[in-house]
Amino acid sequence: MKIIFDENVPWLLRQFLTNHEVTSVPREGYGGIENGELLAKLEEYFDIFILADKNLRYQQNLRERTIAIIELPTNRWPILKSLREEITSTVDAAPPGSYTVID
Repeated sequence: MKIIFDENVPWLLRQFLTNHEVTSVPREGYGGIENGELLAKLEEYFDIFILADKNLRYQQNLRERTIAIIELPTNRWPILKSLREEITSTVDAAPPGSYTVID
């Protein structure tokens, strides 16, 4: 799967997702683009969008989206390291258009 991290997701997280193609919003030149426009761009090229922004689901109408979105509980690396298994299993099971929150 093609995965893209939001701007505030630690790049170290990619080490958990070695079976996938991983990039980030800044690496693709999408930094600073508003969420609605960003999601439209991402859906064209990516299967999963991983973020730590807790507001996206309240700010955007996600009903028609085809990209799977995974919301992390934080962007703090020590905490994310402890959630390795949950993150990888959530990524592997994410159906198109889903929105999954990892607690």
